[in-house]
Amino acid sequence: MNLLSKIIIPLFVVIVIFYGFKNKINVYDSFLAGAKEGLSITLNIFPAIIAMVFAINIFLDSHFIYFLLNAFKDILNTLNIPIEIMPMALLRPVSGTASLAIMNDIFIQYGPDSYLGRLASILQGCTDTTIYVLALYFSSIGIKKIRYSLGVGLFADLVGIITAFLLTMLLF
Repeated sequence: MNLLSKIIIPLFVVIVIFYGFKNKINVYDSFLAGAKEGLSITLNIFPAIIAMVFAINIFLDSHFIYFLLNAFKDILNTLNIPIEIMPMALLRPVSGTASLAIMNDIFIQYGPDSYLGRLASILQGCTDTTIYVLALYFSSIGIKKIRYSLGVGLFADLVGIITAFLLTMLLF
């Protein structure tokens, strides 16, 4: 398997060059055109990424999320939902990096094999970065009206969060 993983990319490059030679396509010019297009896409996406990172950092540094969660502490305790996992559950649709940082903190504080560690791992796999994806990809291609995408994506995240809690309670 290790040998296959080392030869697959060079083999792919050789196949592309052979295909281009066979069909009389200038592979190098096509590569340069693709690289230029990739740079222009990067330049279009860059402002959305900077805005998202800036907003998330302000939100996390303000500790507003912890203030908000303390208001719902009794409800979360009644439902047997650990309050320590809620910042990750709330930030996962916004930022994968922020949720990974929170998961890493949970691993350090409680351990990866603890109930919270397993819950964080399952939560990371059951949800997606919906708002990040919409902001990044829709803005990069110029879509202004997202219609039902946000609602459907956030609903899918909610189902993923509930599923993560249920799976963790049932299996661990």
